[in-house]
Amino acid sequence: MYRTRDDALLAHAKIRRLWPLIGVLVALLLVGALSWLVLLHGTPFEADTEWMASVRENPNSFLMYVSFVMNFLGGGVIAWAVIPLGGAAAFFFARKPVAAVYWLISLGLSAAAVQGVKQLVGRARPLDMLVISDHGSFPSGHTANAATVAVVLGIVLRRTWVWVVGVLGIAVMAFTRTYLGAHWITDTLAGTLIGACVAIIVWAPFGVPLLREQLRPHHQRS
Repeated sequence: MYRTRDDALLAHAKIRRLWPLIGVLVALLLVGALSWLVLLHGTPFEADTEWMASVRENPNSFLMYVSFVMNFLGGGVIAWAVIPLGGAAAFFFARKPVAAVYWLISLGLSAAAVQGVKQLVGRARPLDMLVISDHGSFPSGHTANAATVAVVLGIVLRRTWVWVVGVLGIAVMAFTRTYLGAHWITDTLAGTLIGACVAIIVWAPFGVPLLREQLRPHHQRS
């Protein structure tokens, strides 16, 4: 028997880690299979071209504006420095050092995984994209970053509205990447899976320390 409710929560957290990791294994197998199909196929899938044609058929000024904003927020110095360092600083300020380290490691490994797969697959980007970007269309780094941010914040903050906003953010990022012609839709799918998987894999060793940090009385954090 457990002496306190917090002891029970910590013990159950150690067991519950197994189920997300099983889901991650399945997701990574899907990413591997999709990567292999992209390499084997050579050209965009029919679903890719049909989706691109449908979203680019009647350009909308509002959607275009949102797409350029998301492009700015999800790449460059914002994604590589401002979001990681700003988020870590916010966690440290909130007396959550474990969350800060979890945040930084997850974002760093997610970016590294994306670049590794890009180099391995070498898929060409759509010809008529409206933004300047690096080589390699598969997977989408913007979408992977959005997925990592969403999952990490959802795990750390443990609020339903955070998960809802995170999922919406991933969907908007994925849509806008194709709306700008920067990625095929399968690129965004792979990016979402990679970003979420990295966040959950890193959470496995951090899960119990994070929960201890969350359960710690407020006066001990200050």
